Amino acid sequence: MSSKRVIIIGSGLGGLSCGVILAKNGYEVTVLEQALQVGGCLQCFTRRGARFETGMHFIGSAAPGQTLNRLMHYLDLLPDVGLSRLDPMGYDVVAMCGERFAFANGRDAFIEQMSARFPHQRDNLARYYDLIERVAGASSLHSLKYAESDAAINTEYQLRPIDQVIDQLITDPLLARVLVGNLPLYAAERGKTPFSTHAFIMDFYNQSAYRIVGGSDAIAQSMQRSIERLGGCVLTRHRVTRITCDDTHATGVEVNGEQWFPADYVISDAHPMRTLDLIDSRLIRPAFRRRVSSMPQTVGGFSVYLDFKPGEVPYMNSNYYGYHDTPWDCEIYDEQSWPKGFLYMHFCQQDNPQWAHTGVILSYMHMRDVERWAGTHVGRRGDDYEKFKIEHAERLLDAVERHFPHLRDHIKHYYTSTPLTYRDYTGTEAGSMYGIAKDVNLGVAGRVPHRTRIPNVLQTGQNINSHGMLGVLVGTIVTCSELLTARHIYQDIIQANQ
Repeated sequence: MSSKRVIIIGSGLGGLSCGVILAKNGYEVTVLEQALQVGGCLQCFTRRGARFETGMHFIGSAAPGQTLNRLMHYLDLLPDVGLSRLDPMGYDVVAMCGERFAFANGRDAFIEQMSARFPHQRDNLARYYDLIERVAGASSLHSLKYAESDAAINTEYQLRPIDQVIDQLITDPLLARVLVGNLPLYAAERGKTPFSTHAFIMDFYNQSAYRIVGGSDAIAQSMQRSIERLGGCVLTRHRVTRITCDDTHATGVEVNGEQWFPADYVISDAHPMRTLDLIDSRLIRPAFRRRVSSMPQTVGGFSVYLDFKPGEVPYMNSNYYGYHDTPWDCEIYDEQSWPKGFLYMHFCQQDNPQWAHTGVILSYMHMRDVERWAGTHVGRRGDDYEKFKIEHAERLLDAVERHFPHLRDHIKHYYTSTPLTYRDYTGTEAGSMYGIAKDVNLGVAGRVPHRTRIPNVLQTGQNINSHGMLGVLVGTIVTCSELLTARHIYQDIIQANQ
């Protein structure tokens, strides 16, 4: 056991999960969060008594024995976090070209359901599904096996874009587009996003899919309690303004420009660009700073939060993706063509509810669309900004009503957010939904290491490994294994699930 002091910057899923694992192993953990509320993307908010989810809208692989379920056991989340299962015969519904296509959980059900509409593609669907499982299974972290089983597969499909691989497997162009219908979950781009990203997401949700009852902030609050129970502390309104270093390593962090916290290790859950802004050390080379600052970010998002009239909107036990004719290139739009697609979901206030109380519609939006208000603050951006948001909310509602006629009649109130909102509440660069974008064309230069050139400064969060609940927790294991070894963490996970 260790009594070494670990300072964690940021209380998103990566920061909190690192805190739990290290506190379990005897480290003296302090999590510093600049905002009033812990959680990062694990946040909910309430308006006029209505509750809304902002980030972790649903999770996968959470059935007993599955990967995320085992990690939730290990992190002591299951007693505190209620789950409500999405429809196993259609957890995702993709609508385009006047048709709706449902994704079913499990290999046989998925292939059978898609084959009913595309009978000539049955063999290709089987090959596609088997490749998804092979790529996901080749990652020791995603399958929670200590030894990687197939490094060659892992490498190959990190370097091949999604569209190239699917177009080789699937000969029906409509089916090829349907299979990427959930790409807003990772903001995939044609010719850029690795097939491995698609495979991990598909495998994750195809095992099982759940909404978090009452909201994903239950995850953050549970981990905060665990850290505190294990002797650590989580401090809000503590903004780290500098990571202090000597000639060889970090010595601690400065908070709010005045208070100093000594540390043996510093782990940053902030965006890598923000982390580098905190470090004034010759150990970080200028070339590395330039590389990180030039990395592409995933597109931002525009959200409309819906407060429904009581007992009028039946709860939709699936996620609904609507497009004109393709999920690809929705991030490429102009004033006339926006929105090219949307994701529409209901909030789950209790297990398997009959009626929806609230919901959300999401569509892509670039920071450049709201750049003129970049220097303003939440709630004080001016009338032009409010007008901009209303105009875009109405256009997004028009798009959704083509799929769900008269939805407006059942809405009591709605609220909106833009990439500026996301930037201010989560600290992500340029309001991007998922941080740094994966791009096969950049190779290793497009990846952010969990280690830095300062030996006792590490990184975690959605920019390290990948985003989403499983992606971030995999990154947490990688980061914590620097202090504990991966073998030790795997053994702990196995023991927690016995």
